[in-house]
Amino acid sequence: MRIGEIAALVGLTTRAVRHYHHVGLLPEPPRRPNGYRAYSVRDAVLLARVRRLTELGLSLDEVRDVLADDAGRDLADVLEELDADLSRQQAELAERRRRLAVLLAAEPGDGEPVSPALAALLAKAPPTASPSAAKDREHLTLLDATGAGGEELYALLGPLAADPAVLALYERLDALADAPVDDPRIGPLAAELIAAVPAEVLAAIRTDARETVVAEGFKEALLADYAPAQARVVALVMEAFVDGGRR
Repeated sequence: MRIGEIAALVGLTTRAVRHYHHVGLLPEPPRRPNGYRAYSVRDAVLLARVRRLTELGLSLDEVRDVLADDAGRDLADVLEELDADLSRQQAELAERRRRLAVLLAAEPGDGEPVSPALAALLAKAPPTASPSAAKDREHLTLLDATGAGGEELYALLGPLAADPAVLALYERLDALADAPVDDPRIGPLAAELIAAVPAEVLAAIRTDARETVVAEGFKEALLADYAPAQARVVALVMEAFVDGGRR
């Protein structure tokens, strides 16, 4: 068989066959006196197997492992790995659809691109015109987008978000908008904010979440979002959270 004939038989293009030669998946067959490749039935069987494996989603490197001699990986091992990868993709797709469902169910202008767990947490917070509370909501949305949040953490934050006393703390932070950085209210307010966070929440903050919070770029951008005295309060709270305890 010539290259066009074997390609048509297996259901590939001649370009694909040449590429498989180039990457070493398909050995070069002997050539006829006129220079044309002469493919055998054995070549067609091998080429058909390559096609089946790539259609299953295997990369060419994985196909090469399957086709290799004893040093290669068993087909069952490769397929199990592929199945696990597809399962992860399926879970990610399901989560994206859940987020989309939240947006579709919201009233026009009310939807936010957040996870359902964070949306449920934000829904528990009482209405407020506090600028500091609005900033907190924005920061939670940002961390949610980076994956630093999580259903367990949001569930633990539920009682805190619904506590009216927290609004008073936000309002005290608002009151520091024009205060100097040595304002005597800074220390006590930071201490009360730290004390308001349940110990279970601090324990639930994962290492990767702490790394996200203290990443220099994020930390600088977050603190720059506040007035100087407010930024000092927020910095003290962040330091306590990173330490995993209260100051």
